[in-house]
Amino acid sequence: MRRAAVLAVIGAVAGALIGAGIAACWTEGRKSAPEAIGPVPTAEQIAWQEDEVWAFVHFGPNTFTDSEWGYGDADPAVFNPTALDCRQWVRTFKAAGIKGVILTAKHHDGFCLWPSAYTDYSVAASPFRDGGGDVVGELARACKEHGLKFGVYLSPWDRHQASYGTSDYVRYYQNQLRELLTNYGTISEVWLDGANGGDGWYGGARETRTIDRRTYYHFPAIHAIIHELQPGALIFSDGGPGCRWVGNERGAASETNWSFLRDGVVYPGYPFERELGPGHEDGDVWIPAECDVSIRKGWFYHPGEDGAVKTPEQLAELYYRSVGRNGKLLINFPVDREGLVHPIDSANAVEAHRIVSGQLGNDLLSGARVRASETRGLRYRASRVSDARPATFWAPKDSTREASLVFTLKKKKTLDRVLLQENIALGQRVKSFTIEYSDGSDWHPVPTQEQMTTIGYKRIVRFDPVEATALRISITDARACPCISSVQAFLADAGL
Repeated sequence: MRRAAVLAVIGAVAGALIGAGIAACWTEGRKSAPEAIGPVPTAEQIAWQEDEVWAFVHFGPNTFTDSEWGYGDADPAVFNPTALDCRQWVRTFKAAGIKGVILTAKHHDGFCLWPSAYTDYSVAASPFRDGGGDVVGELARACKEHGLKFGVYLSPWDRHQASYGTSDYVRYYQNQLRELLTNYGTISEVWLDGANGGDGWYGGARETRTIDRRTYYHFPAIHAIIHELQPGALIFSDGGPGCRWVGNERGAASETNWSFLRDGVVYPGYPFERELGPGHEDGDVWIPAECDVSIRKGWFYHPGEDGAVKTPEQLAELYYRSVGRNGKLLINFPVDREGLVHPIDSANAVEAHRIVSGQLGNDLLSGARVRASETRGLRYRASRVSDARPATFWAPKDSTREASLVFTLKKKKTLDRVLLQENIALGQRVKSFTIEYSDGSDWHPVPTQEQMTTIGYKRIVRFDPVEATALRISITDARACPCISSVQAFLADAGL
């Protein structure tokens, strides 16, 4: 009895200690969650960035007149695609790993790819489908059928409308916007181009008209319409508010790329790539960068450019320069005069996706032992960067701005790129970092010319191949304690 009583006491004490330990660990993990540091993205902005690559489609009278910027006086009769098949577009995009598409529903020439009730300058006045066509509707249905997101480009500038430059045109524009946002299901992005005002047909006036880009369109009212009718849609313009132009049409983000802008600073037609590219480190609104580029030299189809389509290798490079620098890639496909994505464009885009998927398909850090210089609890331990779950992450203590992760490989491996991700739901934090490898005897910086500054949603650093037994990622400065959700390493040739 005495021995049994002693064992019972020991068991009770041990149980209490174990229970207290479990409770302490649970409390530690729960209470030590890092606080978000603003600005932070919305759920829609996070989903937008996770899509990584979207398609852009420029299509209209310019396709048939061999033009880039239509003057606004082309006869609607020129628009007559003989084999238009939006399902072919969407199948191409899906095969190329693309998650959504934005259609130029109305470009600067004012021609509408849907039968707008507010103008006779549309597909309804063309021979297409005997005047009963609706390209916007056909593409919206194809996207829904195949699971792609859908967006619309509605040019604020209109070189056809006689009322452009007056308050009547602003009402006209808002009415057309309401048509698009009401009649075509879910719209995920609305694209507002920064090209505004200049020479045009303007109902036969044939003159140059200048508007105040900051105030003429009453953008707050336009944004309110979008939020009312499509509350989940991101609004693109030079300065957002949903996402911003990267400042060039090369499809390349800056190596330093903050997803912030200072509120109210950037306006349509904002001239400074040096600011739009890197963003504002001290910005107070989350407005990530979208990197638009055409697969050809022009944005609209030109038969003379059939031999000048970007190669799969060039398109793969654009992925690294956009998505790999905390941006999103928007690739334009100039639909041809039949109404199809040209077979060269299609083949090159699909092959580019195969190349990137292969190069980033075999994480060489899988199975490696990882340890951190510091952690804030079990929930935020170092191994979180390797669990393939974006919502989990490693983090040190709140006061820490410099910390490191060391990956010890099971055997020596050859590497030539490292992929890093932050948990951006808590804000973008890292200001600078380094990547080093061990050859078994000493640490060396990876051989690269790339700036290792911001990370954000995704950063991919490429370098000359190295043989490594270990890899060290060091955060050398941050706005708040780093929250790293993923670290991976690859050898490009291994996946091809």
